[in-house]
Amino acid sequence: MKFWVGVTDNRWYEFLYVRRPDEVNFWQPSATPPFTGASIGMPFLFKLKRPHNHIAGGGFFVTYSTLPLPLAWEIFGEKNGASSMEELRELVEPLSGKDGLGTSIGCTVLANPLFLPREAWFEPAGWSPNIVRGKMYDSDETAGAAVWAMASHQLDPPRVGIVPASHFLGDVDQKFGAPVLVRPRLGQSSFRVMLTEAYKRRCAITGEHTLIALEAAHIVPYSKEGEHDVRNGMLLRADFHRLYDAGLVSVTPDLKVKVSPKIREAYFNGKSYYRLDGYSLEQIPDNPELRPDPDRLNWHYKNLFQA
Repeated sequence: MKFWVGVTDNRWYEFLYVRRPDEVNFWQPSATPPFTGASIGMPFLFKLKRPHNHIAGGGFFVTYSTLPLPLAWEIFGEKNGASSMEELRELVEPLSGKDGLGTSIGCTVLANPLFLPREAWFEPAGWSPNIVRGKMYDSDETAGAAVWAMASHQLDPPRVGIVPASHFLGDVDQKFGAPVLVRPRLGQSSFRVMLTEAYKRRCAITGEHTLIALEAAHIVPYSKEGEHDVRNGMLLRADFHRLYDAGLVSVTPDLKVKVSPKIREAYFNGKSYYRLDGYSLEQIPDNPELRPDPDRLNWHYKNLFQA
């Protein structure tokens, strides 16, 4: 099993240690991803900088994205490891050499983070002082086995165990997806970033790609026990998101857009929406595992849509 040990900003760690969020943005000033090809659920450990040089916690990889700094703050807030947008900008600028508001940062999204008490910190075997960003370990190798033996001892035992990746993505055919160590629990921020990447930063209905105008919409509302599951969501332009939540727009199980006559009756308008009625979605994920669940779409169409 492969896992990553990432070099962690000590201030980031200390800020989040106190708050214990359900997910975090392990950001970096560079837009270049620290690794490629990682499976959802891959362990990601936090290694502090001098004077500690210890592994002090970790989480489970969800996805990677490059986001404008203001949008990263909007999505993650204090889960960025800062108390305000201004503080985050002050952390980024010295590392990027750019005005933080005008740059993008690399965002490695981690679920179920764990922050160890000081007495549980440990030094990583096989670590070179020249490593700046992090190192990929393999538990089948000597150093990796030593690090993982220490790390796994600290994990919550009920969460550990090999499960199909499909369990994380939704109720899909288990032939899809390689096994992963755990089933991470998606939070709202992870849900939004995963949808952003799955839909290639385009609105499912219109194809709009102005990123700041796009939002993560639940098919079955979270308030009605809808999960933060990629198959229970679509990336929608903000106005379509509001219409979808209100039942004035829906999407059928065969991915056709439906627009309610209630828009015209209640608001005496809606021409720009009605022209899309009956059309297929403009953008869907390439990966079948990430496409909207037909049963959930049918639930919305039958229960919320104002036909």
